Amino acid sequence: MERWLPMELASTVRHDGEGGPADDLATIEGTKRWIQKQADLLADHVAVAELAADEDVRLRIIELRQAVRALFAQAVSPAPPSPADAHHLMPADRAVTHLNTVAAREPVAPQLHWPTRGVQGTQLLSAEKDPYVRLLAALARSAIDFLSGPQREQLRSCTAPRCVRYFVKSHGRQEWCKPSCGNRARAARHYSRRHTVTEGG
Repeated sequence: MERWLPMELASTVRHDGEGGPADDLATIEGTKRWIQKQADLLADHVAVAELAADEDVRLRIIELRQAVRALFAQAVSPAPPSPADAHHLMPADRAVTHLNTVAAREPVAPQLHWPTRGVQGTQLLSAEKDPYVRLLAALARSAIDFLSGPQREQLRSCTAPRCVRYFVKSHGRQEWCKPSCGNRARAARHYSRRHTVTEGG
């Protein structure tokens, strides 16, 4: 299954399986673990081994997540947004400005590769020395790419009971982010129908 950095970032808010939403970025240690898990997606931008997240970095990543989730909520409209933050979303114009500002903090230039054998291509070369600026800019640029690309049209908010995730619809009939959410939603519908019949009878 394809992974996207903005989806991984948005999914740091998740249901804990018990009482309610959990936040993988709630602590510095949790933030470090999350960054390490994204090493493959960040490899072209920054070496995660260079990073030792502190409170400032944690808060900056959370602010980026707020911007991403606010724009995800806009993208799935008129369907409802994730219930995790539906009532305190960052305004969309502020979210766009924030993503653009963070992305612009890293000066990059495209570099053309033209080998005599093999495949020609390009990559972005960064002039930024600070790995934290590169990290945040990579997260912001990935969100910009995602939200301006074809994936946005398939973005959905999972409607299963207690789920707070967004997901990219991978086939025509997909309604939930994962099979366990589908099972839970079907069970809730079945319970609701039986409960209504019992009350009406």
